[in-house]
Amino acid sequence: MTKQDYMRRAVELAKKGEGWTSPNPMVGAVVVKDGRIIGEGYHARYGELHAERNALRACMEPTEGADLYVTLEPCCHYGKQPPCVEAIVQAGIKRVFVGSDDPNPLVAGKGIQYLRERGILVETHVLKEECDALNPVFFHYIRRKTPYVVLKYAMTMDGKIAAYTGASKWVTGEEARAWVQRERSRYCGIMVGVNTVLADDPLLNCRMPGGRNPVRIICDTHLKTPMESRIVKTAREIPTILAVCETDKKRYLPYEQAGCQILPVSEEEGHVNLKDLMKLLGEKQIDSILLEGGGTLNWSALKSGIVKEVHAYLAPKLFGGAKAKTPVEGPGVADPSEAVRLKVREIRKLGEDFLVESEVQDVYGDR
Repeated sequence: MTKQDYMRRAVELAKKGEGWTSPNPMVGAVVVKDGRIIGEGYHARYGELHAERNALRACMEPTEGADLYVTLEPCCHYGKQPPCVEAIVQAGIKRVFVGSDDPNPLVAGKGIQYLRERGILVETHVLKEECDALNPVFFHYIRRKTPYVVLKYAMTMDGKIAAYTGASKWVTGEEARAWVQRERSRYCGIMVGVNTVLADDPLLNCRMPGGRNPVRIICDTHLKTPMESRIVKTAREIPTILAVCETDKKRYLPYEQAGCQILPVSEEEGHVNLKDLMKLLGEKQIDSILLEGGGTLNWSALKSGIVKEVHAYLAPKLFGGAKAKTPVEGPGVADPSEAVRLKVREIRKLGEDFLVESEVQDVYGDR
């Protein structure tokens, strides 16, 4: 096996922590000696052992003189766990192969320097692109301290998210809907507008076996979420935040007694100021959000520049209808040159449907 093969295995291991490491990154590690893997591990949950320590602990034979492959630069500071670089040195590791650089100011090259100063050979950027692809959320959050926002919607081939009657169950098939549950488990929070709550009374939980429920965030400018809604009724079981511009704190009490958290946010053009909301959510260590809003909220999110990715589920159906809802509404752009520009990263086939994953390249309001 080549060093790329070993690092590719470390990437596979890292993915096992998907949805559970937030706000830490996903990391995988492999220990190799005499051309054999003698130990491997990954960061399974926030607060638990890091990948390197798990891999070293899994070794069933001495690690002196072995190589370590790790998808992210080893940490060199004390957090929930002690520095991994100390464990690497104590284990007698001879060479370390690193995939991604760690932008955390507490690390940022210091981990590599620590190892080299102690005589360990370090090679960086092994399968860097694949390793970087593991942690766009972490890289964004550590630099900006705001959530990484993924805008998700399902639509027909003629761009409709519902029939003209408002009926929307179901636009896509079972496989696509199952993939959405995986995304809900993967991201820290899920966000919708109050109109979605009023229209659909959603639960916004993760229905994937073994999955993790995201924190539910409702953009509710005037605090109109019904007390009898499923969101409020389950607020003690699933963390729920109502982002409001309502200033009458007496109205907060019944929601707070039901288990909701009220988060006052500044107002912009009659709605919750989304940029300010992102700062407040970042302070709560919410590092990522799956935005499942309606067309109005989706437009506001794109216009504000908070959206980093767009995940569009496309069903081979045609609904028609001049007044049927579309995924992005609002006033729209006046000219094609003002379009929000996307870069398609991947297209997946999910049953009869397709998932197009894109990165936001350019928002006209930022030009």
